[in-house]
Amino acid sequence: MKYMLLIYNNPDNIEAMSEEEREAAMRGVDSILAELAASGEMIGGVALAHPSTAKTVRVVDGVPETTDGPYVGAKEMLAGYLTIEADSLDRAVEIASRWPDARHGAMEVRAVMHPGGMEM
Repeated sequence: MKYMLLIYNNPDNIEAMSEEEREAAMRGVDSILAELAASGEMIGGVALAHPSTAKTVRVVDGVPETTDGPYVGAKEMLAGYLTIEADSLDRAVEIASRWPDARHGAMEVRAVMHPGGMEM
């Protein structure tokens, strides 16, 4: 089954980390990515640019409204995602729980759907 692991963090918390803390987190990410590549579970993924560079679009009464950033009242922002192939939801959760952002933010695990609505 395919799962999307959505990575959430607070950019202010990341910026407040020491260089050593950020490097340790990146080593953790690199280690997990290498494991997933070796096991064949990694499908893809990307990091996203800082939320200050984003725009949010909402259509209100048929008129598009654009605001800066993804500011929806939360401090944690979507920072990136991974798509994996895992044997079970439990395995996907186990992978997400080891991701460094799970300690400083959150990881959301969702099954990926086929266009017809069935889980992949």
